[in-house]
Amino acid sequence: MNDTTVFLLDVDNTLLDNDAVIADLKRHLIDTFGDERSRRYWEIFEELRAELGYADYLGALQRYRIENPRDTGLLEASLFLLHYPFADRVFPGAFDAIQRVARRGRVAILSDGDVVFQPRKVERSGLWRAVEGNVLIYIHKEAMLDDVERRFPAERYVMVDDKIRILSAMKSVWADRLTTVFVRQGHYAADAELCAQFPAADVTIERIADLDARDDV
Repeated sequence: MNDTTVFLLDVDNTLLDNDAVIADLKRHLIDTFGDERSRRYWEIFEELRAELGYADYLGALQRYRIENPRDTGLLEASLFLLHYPFADRVFPGAFDAIQRVARRGRVAILSDGDVVFQPRKVERSGLWRAVEGNVLIYIHKEAMLDDVERRFPAERYVMVDDKIRILSAMKSVWADRLTTVFVRQGHYAADAELCAQFPAADVTIERIADLDARDDV
């Protein structure tokens, strides 16, 4: 049986302040490795993201290890990521927003990312429990809408994301069945030149706490 409406929520910079997480990681890597080796980690990170199509923080550490097999700071950096207090980075009002839209339809997380660190982030932040385990993480979520629809069949979908590119791609597939909600949080949403390359979302909100505060969502 199909749900009437399914709300699909992105994670990074939508429900959780991922820019702040990265800033903390950058400081930690400088403290652990120094400026030069920290820069090299981020070079490897970007190379790997271009290759895989998603952010792989732990994978970048593995590749850094190949170049620096004697650097024991890698162990500390790995533990920093695995034990990061993600619950402290959930945006104010995010859990309340999830509860509000859950009264109107089924709620699921729809995210991009690797198969280890991204689920860890969702679980440790408390977001996994908040959506009752309805969590989907793909390499490119906009290319997996057939699988999303198979798992969460619905007459109508609402996608909430900070990336206008993702919203536009999903709209091109689901058309009028999808209401796109652009959240103006994070560095992607703040990039006016990038945002201008795509059609406007159906709805724009300034922060996740504003979700469900309008009749057109």
